[in-house]
Amino acid sequence: MKNISATLAIVWRIAIPYFRSEDKWAGRGLLAAVIALELALVAINVLVSQWQNRFFSAIQGYELDRFVSEIWIFLVLAFTFVALAVYKLYLNQWLQIRWRRWLTQHYLAEWLNGPTHYRMQLKGDAADNPDQRITEDVKSFVEQTLTLGLGLLSSVVTLASFVVILWGLSDKAPLHIYGTDIVVPGFLVWCALVYAILGTALTHWIGSPLINLNFEQQRFEADFRFNLIRVRENSEQIALLKGESAERGNLLQRFGFVIGNWYAIMSRTKRLTAFTASYGQAAVIFPYVVVAPAYFAKRIQLGDMMQTGSAFSSVQDALSFFVSAYRSLAEWRSVIARLDGFEMSVSSVAETAAREPAVAIAPSSNAAIGLEQLLVKLPNGEPLVAANAIAIEPGERVLVTGPSGSGKSTLFRAIAGIWPFGTGAIAIPEKARLMMLPQRPYFPIGPLGDAVIYPAEHGAIAPDKIAEALNAVGMPRLAKRLDESGHWNRMLSLGEQQRLGLARALLHAPDYLFLDEATASLDEPSEARLYRLLAEKLPQATIVSIGHRSTLDAFHTRKIALVKDGAIHVLGGGAPAEEEPSAAG
Repeated sequence: MKNISATLAIVWRIAIPYFRSEDKWAGRGLLAAVIALELALVAINVLVSQWQNRFFSAIQGYELDRFVSEIWIFLVLAFTFVALAVYKLYLNQWLQIRWRRWLTQHYLAEWLNGPTHYRMQLKGDAADNPDQRITEDVKSFVEQTLTLGLGLLSSVVTLASFVVILWGLSDKAPLHIYGTDIVVPGFLVWCALVYAILGTALTHWIGSPLINLNFEQQRFEADFRFNLIRVRENSEQIALLKGESAERGNLLQRFGFVIGNWYAIMSRTKRLTAFTASYGQAAVIFPYVVVAPAYFAKRIQLGDMMQTGSAFSSVQDALSFFVSAYRSLAEWRSVIARLDGFEMSVSSVAETAAREPAVAIAPSSNAAIGLEQLLVKLPNGEPLVAANAIAIEPGERVLVTGPSGSGKSTLFRAIAGIWPFGTGAIAIPEKARLMMLPQRPYFPIGPLGDAVIYPAEHGAIAPDKIAEALNAVGMPRLAKRLDESGHWNRMLSLGEQQRLGLARALLHAPDYLFLDEATASLDEPSEARLYRLLAEKLPQATIVSIGHRSTLDAFHTRKIALVKDGAIHVLGGGAPAEEEPSAAG
């Protein structure tokens, strides 16, 4: 019961925001219409049960006129049932897509709220494969919540409606044993209740492991798919290293988890299906066996017997809702658990940022970027970089050096405001525009023009300006392909991608440009030409570079070195670029 209450609380938390959102009236209206149609279908089933009694009684009494009349009544009921069923499905699907659209937008807004998506990965939370949660799990949640919710509602209303009918039929057809009537008020209802309770209990006992197995299956499938995508994205490096055999082994190992868990699902499903199928088949004949003695004792007519079978079947189906829907319920609970994990991970990132000490990014009236009492840490709390009283003045050209792994890129992430782990403050000039160019720039799949000006929207920069920037960085062959769509991170070499990254910087003209080995894949003459280009096109910009080449000294006015001091690296004071600061430790 506790697990059921917790699950329903999670469902309420996930579901209710849509019905309170800006789309609430459409959502509520569609839900009300679908519920009304569901209730109407139950009413039609009640009328069909009553019709069944009259129809078979007419057959038993050889009443042709009544038989023909009942045929016409059935045609009206059947036509009405079909019309209601069609529009219930149509409105249900309409509600599903609107609800799914809102929920997808809601989760995307939470996931892509600032650097939340990045920090979730840093924390290593359980919300693995957010792509699956926002696509498949949202779709399954909406679809299964409506299906199971309406199914439960239909079962409750059906139970209430047919219990009355079955109770009345129990008076007509008392328990008849060896020529003696044993009066048990509503004994047919009690038979259906006992039958359903036993079936539900046994179904849960057999099928409960499916909940965790379905959860694990989705996780293994998503992990396998994610690694396939990684192979596709890194196919060039894998081919160069001749790593196909290693990748095949890795992928087959992960697929082995999919297969092993699937076999466990098969085994458990086989047992569950064997029981539920047997249970369903027994339910077809069970009511007739119960009422047959009264019929053969001529206490009831054929119509009463057929209606009893129909009503008993309806009551038993309603009471056995959890038996018939158990597999769907198991899948639904695993979907709920995954969406709950996603929401908890997003909340955890926000709470951690609000609760724990973090690097403070503060707007400043000064023109310089200032680092005060800054201690950048790893996610596990281990100190990495320390800096104090460091200022980067407007228009400066600063080269940051230090051994690999000393935290240079992490320091840039902290300045960008996406690395929360640490203490101290980073003062950023008010209204200053910062741009970070990593060693491997990102380009969205789509038209080349849009990829170059990212994250600006389509049309924000004129095509002739984009072509001019591409020509300037030495990519004239791409200047005529701005409307061509492609996966540019795969189609271009890393050196070409770095040129496009610098073209992006020229087009956005930031106040502060941070280059994290953003020209490392270029030859030295090309690197020199591009640095001269930045000085020419962005004369007012402050440029801060991470690099290891000595040739970069000529393009920077100051050098700041990360030097090791015990367990951490300390960002040393500035020195003229032509001088090499000494390293400690």
